Amino acid sequence: MSDLIVIAYDDEFKAEEVRLTLAKLQVEHLIELEDAAVVVKDEHGKIKLKQAVNLTSAGAASGGFWGLLIGILFFNPLLGAAVGAASGALAGAFSDIGVDDNFIRELGETLQPKSSALFVLVRKVTPDKVLEEVGKFGGKVLRTSLTKDEESQLQAVLDNRGLNPVAE
Repeated sequence: MSDLIVIAYDDEFKAEEVRLTLAKLQVEHLIELEDAAVVVKDEHGKIKLKQAVNLTSAGAASGGFWGLLIGILFFNPLLGAAVGAASGALAGAFSDIGVDDNFIRELGETLQPKSSALFVLVRKVTPDKVLEEVGKFGGKVLRTSLTKDEESQLQAVLDNRGLNPVAE
């Protein structure tokens, strides 16, 4: 089961910067993300949603491949590819996996202008290494499915901006 974590930032670009850091950590196999999305509220209060995966283009590519394959069987590969790409794009556009878009927009409305928030669904994580990297950016935990203790620990790391507190 994945854990939902939503962190708000006082900067329009910070959430995207953290998402890119998480993508790098995913390549290093330190975290496994199911989904990641960024919502930005500009100075005019307009909400912009940025999904990590474009389902429309992914659906078009997949549909085009399968359409081409079926088209070859019926001796019309171009028509099969075109129909497959169109139907795949349509299916991708109507699909919603991961964090619900309506939830993202609703929570985005609560942000201050010129700020952003990162929404992630985390399957697996190596906490010490990931928190060290993500803690550098600061932020405020808005929502999580973590336990109260885990949420408090995450907020403490974000408040300290990744610095290890000095043991006394």
